[in-house]
Amino acid sequence: MSQPYVIDQMISAKTIAARIEDLSREISGEFADTRKLVVVGLLRGSFVFIADLVRELELPVEVDFLEVSSYGDGMESSREVRILKDLRGGIEGRDVLVVEDIVDTGHTLAHVTRLLKSRNPARLCSIALLDKPSRREVDFRADHIGFEIPDEFVVGYGIDYAQRNRNLPFIGKVRFV
Repeated sequence: MSQPYVIDQMISAKTIAARIEDLSREISGEFADTRKLVVVGLLRGSFVFIADLVRELELPVEVDFLEVSSYGDGMESSREVRILKDLRGGIEGRDVLVVEDIVDTGHTLAHVTRLLKSRNPARLCSIALLDKPSRREVDFRADHIGFEIPDEFVVGYGIDYAQRNRNLPFIGKVRFV
């Protein structure tokens, strides 16, 4: 069992919603000429973000998911990225947006980007709701970033700690007591 903790709000639901509107305008402009954008969510943490983002995009979209793991139930990345569920559809010659909840060490998004590039999409772009550049171990940055945050363990808005707190409507900092 995990040790007791409290959650302090870091980014409000209202602030997240406003930033997603801005990001959707950027992405809609960048892909204005696309026939259909394939939006690939990295499960499980991105599911809330991807749902809100695609509703704001002014583009025809197709949604698919990759399930990847580098954390398990812990707080530290294992640095070993495993694909648990692959895409259902092909992306060759298509425009693709990869949606990640948080970029920490950078291993997961760098690995997924290499994997998807090997499948020859027409364009491949990435977006992360949260970015922790102070933790980066791999020279990788998402093309679009919602919020840059300090090195804090966070939950909420799809992000969990031991499969808990994904349902919080805000991003909160975990503080152990």
